[in-house]
Amino acid sequence: MTTACEVVRTTVDVVTRDGTADAYLARPDGAGTYPGVLLYVNALGIRPHIKSVADRIAAAGYVVLMPNLFYRHGRAPVFELPEFVDFARQPELTDRVGPALDSLTAELAMRDAEAYLERLAGLPEVAAGPVAITGYCLGARLALLTAGTYPQRVAAAAGFHGGFLATDAADSPHLVAHRVTAELYFGHADRDPSLPAEEIDRLEKALSAAGVRHRAEVYEGAAHGYTLADTSSYDAVSDERHWSALFALLDRTF
Repeated sequence: MTTACEVVRTTVDVVTRDGTADAYLARPDGAGTYPGVLLYVNALGIRPHIKSVADRIAAAGYVVLMPNLFYRHGRAPVFELPEFVDFARQPELTDRVGPALDSLTAELAMRDAEAYLERLAGLPEVAAGPVAITGYCLGARLALLTAGTYPQRVAAAAGFHGGFLATDAADSPHLVAHRVTAELYFGHADRDPSLPAEEIDRLEKALSAAGVRHRAEVYEGAAHGYTLADTSSYDAVSDERHWSALFALLDRTF
């Protein structure tokens, strides 16, 4: 992993086919170019914790673009959230987030992904060539879909505590496996109702049948959202495991 460096943080706009998405940009404070990383957030959207995730990746020597996936509903923060989210005690969050989440179809998300990838690649600080992706919860779905939809632009993709990765739906992410050329890593949550064992097996079979370079691990005892330190799902041990796996993937790629 690259030696830690100072980070420059800013907000940039990404022009999409449907409007303008605001995005958080974190990059090393130094001359030269760095590999690009597209970061897909979870359903709670851009907020202080997830910005710190982008900052940590940038401090290791990467330019990180984190788009507001729900820009059609407003600029970030789209949702009013408490500093700490207790899912058991705050079920109303589902009602608050649900409409925006449901409206982000795979088709719309991949239309946006094209713009995100172009914006990231076009930044003067980003080195030429394909970029990497990391995604959390919803973002893990989008990471796999993007790797399969734009294979020439993605060198590596990671997904952590992702849900609904290999369903019976016509737009299930595992169905793009045959188009993926990137190396993939998945850190599944052991206690995750959105990704039952049969879907983990279906995803594994799809990736293996397609000859995709990949590794998938089930983090024992981890709940959906185990990297999210601002929520009740957080698990410190699993979070550190995620960091080790992510940086190992990035180190192999760039």
